[in-house]
Amino acid sequence: MNSRTDQVDAGGGKHFAAYVSLPQQPNGHAVVVLQEIFGVTPHIRGIADRFAEDGYLALAPDLFWRVKPGMSLTHSKEDKARAFALVQQYDEMHGVEDIASCIAHVRLQPEFRGKVAVAGMCLGGKLAYLAAARGVGAASVAFYGVGIEKNLHQADGIRGPLMLNFGERDRYVPPAAREKIAAALEGKFQVESHLYEGADHGFYTRGDPETIALARKRTNAFLNQALCACVAARASH
Repeated sequence: MNSRTDQVDAGGGKHFAAYVSLPQQPNGHAVVVLQEIFGVTPHIRGIADRFAEDGYLALAPDLFWRVKPGMSLTHSKEDKARAFALVQQYDEMHGVEDIASCIAHVRLQPEFRGKVAVAGMCLGGKLAYLAAARGVGAASVAFYGVGIEKNLHQADGIRGPLMLNFGERDRYVPPAAREKIAAALEGKFQVESHLYEGADHGFYTRGDPETIALARKRTNAFLNQALCACVAARASH
């Protein structure tokens, strides 16, 4: 797997870093991979590599660049405390702006010729939902997005396909939150939702291999349909 670090133009003469994983057999599309609260960790780079294995040009931006650039924390007690402190300083609307900057960056790459999707975990899962609600990206995939239920007033902005993935045992997205999300979104938008039995928070980066494989299969099927539909719709106009 070939990879590199790009500098993404944020406007105003500012740039931020993004890990880029290049597919050996490109399918023409790209995915912006949004980090958990721990930064662009080996786990997140691994998710980008996984998307590249499946044919996507994958880009994982450093979303904390305005607060503490270059962070890659572990799951130790001390690092968890640092991560929770960082996320308290983080402006989510800046995050959506950075996603848009990443999409613009991807469109300039010679390896790219299709559509750009957004996929995120934890904090990144919430940002993937917010991107969908603001029309940023051709499709969005959210894994255990924390706090989506507090932002359902933005759901009317959803225009593209959105996939939601939750772990049954996730205390950060408990049943009450999932029920609220389902009630607000069911039947109103192009939303697909999956609950993974026995899975906890963080299952897509460090969970059971069989659960990861199932979620990966579903994600690829969703993106294949969503991005091909976008291309078809564009071609018909």
